[in-house]
Amino acid sequence: MNYLDYIIEETKNLLAIDSPSGYTKDVIAYLKKEYEALGYEPMITIKGGLLVKIGGKNKENAILLEAHADTLGGMVTEIKSNGRLKLTPVGGMNANNAESENCRIITRFGKVYEGTFQLTNASIHVNEKYDETSRSYKEMEVVIDEKVDSKEAVQKLGIMAGDFVCFDPRTTVTQSGFIKSRFLDDKLSVGILLGYAKYLKEENIEPEREIYQHITVYEEVGHGGAASIPENVVEVLAVDMGCIGEGLECDEFKVSICAKDSRGPYNYDVVTALVKAAQDKDINYAVDVYPLYGSDADVALSAGYDVKHGLIGPGVYASHGYERSHKEGVLNTFELLKAYLG
Repeated sequence: MNYLDYIIEETKNLLAIDSPSGYTKDVIAYLKKEYEALGYEPMITIKGGLLVKIGGKNKENAILLEAHADTLGGMVTEIKSNGRLKLTPVGGMNANNAESENCRIITRFGKVYEGTFQLTNASIHVNEKYDETSRSYKEMEVVIDEKVDSKEAVQKLGIMAGDFVCFDPRTTVTQSGFIKSRFLDDKLSVGILLGYAKYLKEENIEPEREIYQHITVYEEVGHGGAASIPENVVEVLAVDMGCIGEGLECDEFKVSICAKDSRGPYNYDVVTALVKAAQDKDINYAVDVYPLYGSDADVALSAGYDVKHGLIGPGVYASHGYERSHKEGVLNTFELLKAYLG
């Protein structure tokens, strides 16, 4: 299995593990075992993320690579009198993008139930306002796949307010190399970091500077990168999804280098060095400004860390919806990490 095949396979494995922000213990346990199998010694942080040192010579000039394993999701906020569930979003899960999606309700003490997130009164043959009704969390509900028709019947299942609701990722990889799934943001980049760690170990490569990888678990709610940065780290490079859309140069086949997002510009020297590394190795890349975006690297600076920061990632279309990338974009991101880090 080559490194690209490994990255895709691990990404598929990660996508199959439910991990909305706040419920990430299963995916982190899986990642811990994977890093250990590669020969590393990962540590679970107090916040629940994963920190692992992957090697390097210069201990005074360390770099931290960050990707996040937490995803969007929902949480039960009310059990209705008819046995349906009202939700509140976890992260930026847009109700429009989740309509008619299968989901799982994770109860507080481990039971799991299936359901579907639907418009209230979802039968088009009955609801004369079907077309004009706004798809919002006020107008939508989870229909549980159990024989329940009252609040009391749902409570007897062990379901309560505060339970997580996880949406089906619907992962598929096409013969033409497209990767389609919910939550490629950011499990695709977690797969890339695993692939890079595997590459260093199997090729017996010791980079010039010490490298850490941090798999964060609260990025989608804004504070994933706010802690657990080792003292000798002077640079944080977020590896997250690259934006695709009108006015941007990136597509699914490129690695995106972000010059500025909604929180401001990234470090000039870091962005310049990333561009030079891509040009020197003839890597297909784009430099873009993201209008509605923030990263773990931004959060590190907001938390007070005195570090340089950057952001790269494979191009991902339809962000926070049913997302799409391509193997070429994954490979170009992997190659840029190799070129930049040496």
